[in-house]
Amino acid sequence: MIWELLRALRPQQWIKNLFVFAPLIFSQNVLNRALVLRAGLAFLAFCLISSAVYLLNDLRDIEEDRQHPLKVQRPLASGRLKRSAAVAALAIIAPAGFLVALLVNRSFVFIALGYFALQIAYTLWLKHVVILDVFVVAAGFLLRVVAGGFAIHVYLSSWLLICTTLLALFLAMGKRRHEIVLMEGRAASHRPILKEYNTYLLDQMISVVTASTLLAYCLYTISEETVAKFGTRNLIFTVPFVLYGIFRYLYLIHQKAEGGTPESLIIRDKPLLVAIALWIGVAAAVLNFR
Repeated sequence: MIWELLRALRPQQWIKNLFVFAPLIFSQNVLNRALVLRAGLAFLAFCLISSAVYLLNDLRDIEEDRQHPLKVQRPLASGRLKRSAAVAALAIIAPAGFLVALLVNRSFVFIALGYFALQIAYTLWLKHVVILDVFVVAAGFLLRVVAGGFAIHVYLSSWLLICTTLLALFLAMGKRRHEIVLMEGRAASHRPILKEYNTYLLDQMISVVTASTLLAYCLYTISEETVAKFGTRNLIFTVPFVLYGIFRYLYLIHQKAEGGTPESLIIRDKPLLVAIALWIGVAAAVLNFR
């Protein structure tokens, strides 16, 4: 049962919580031990809180998940984890997450509470509102970045917030498309909101967000604010890796019918992983060897 409970916490999804480290990295504080520790606590708090949300979501969506070819294997939907055990774990994990948040600072606690409240609203209502549902998913990523900034008390660049929002929308829409393609005519039986979407509409929305994401990142690398902050104009050399990464992801969505689990796809697809690693390496070199 312990193994099934661990699976229900979805540790593979914790990769999303790495977004809390973005303010630490882009404020060039990765060598500040005190701030790294505080960001680490923020990451731990979000792992616990997001896992509590996943448990709550799975408890509510047991019947819907049993209609899904992949989600039917989840511990609760498959019956391998009892409802009572999941409820007990939820009652422990959620408070634990907020206790860890208190170790960061009060401002961070308020952001974490806002994230938790938004996710509950999504589970109960907002995921049934067309278009707004994907915006709420994107807001979850944005709140992680904002929380990371509040955790270490650094200024959050408007470019960072814009790029995070657009990238999150790109991933969320790709996930919706994957659900429709995977479920075909049965999509609405699993998630009723999917009857409001079709692949053509999502492809149009993805195209808009893709172009906006690339344009925003390119403008970010050459903006006067960025140049003044980092003292270099060479961040433009990271653009090819961002272009390749997004094009590769689009290829996986359209040609391989992927995109349902972005967090695992990033790890499983070697070309995409290499592109991300090269982006990190080039960005680090540009910022540290001027």
